[in-house]
Amino acid sequence: MSSVGELKARAESVFDTLAPLWPEAEPLLSYRDPFELVCAVALSAQCTDEQVNKATPGLFAAWPTPAAMARARVEEVEAAIHSLGFFRTKARHLVEAARILEARFGGKVPSTMGELLELPGVGRKTANLVLSACFGQPGIIVDTHVLRVCLRLGLGKKADASDMERRIAELVPAERWTRFSHAANRHGKFVCTARKPACVPLSALPPCPLLYLCPRAGL
Repeated sequence: MSSVGELKARAESVFDTLAPLWPEAEPLLSYRDPFELVCAVALSAQCTDEQVNKATPGLFAAWPTPAAMARARVEEVEAAIHSLGFFRTKARHLVEAARILEARFGGKVPSTMGELLELPGVGRKTANLVLSACFGQPGIIVDTHVLRVCLRLGLGKKADASDMERRIAELVPAERWTRFSHAANRHGKFVCTARKPACVPLSALPPCPLLYLCPRAGL
């Protein structure tokens, strides 16, 4: 069993290796302001970023602000995002969130974790992404890719995003949280994939740059 010191050293090596390879510490979702990012991340559950980016231009053209979205009929929003999974639930959440933004926050996306979590469809992953991308705050963004990569690296043992967020907070300095999250996301999306990671024999992908330190937990 690795000690905390050993895991911190491994996490540091992961950062030092991946951060230069994936220098863009920003979302892959398209957005122009905090409201659009909140909506886009809420839509991304069980969908790819590419799918969301195809659906959001029409959505934001029709309802570009919380005030506009708050006045929308849920059925109209459903029609705009029907190409996405769970579109009925997501449409309801978007309209409810917009109404809360208008009623409680003056039509502005709040800049604190607690307030963001008051919005339907917003969990800690979404809140951390918004806080880091829109408000410059350190954020640990544990999506499915980050969770998978960190589990395989042995940085945590529970397949639980909240537990992994706590583990990363213990192992990575706060000033590196955002860059670590985005670099791990890209690594999981393009290299350490779910079904055929680059370390699997006969993989057509280039060798994984983390192979020298990864215990390949679960593989």
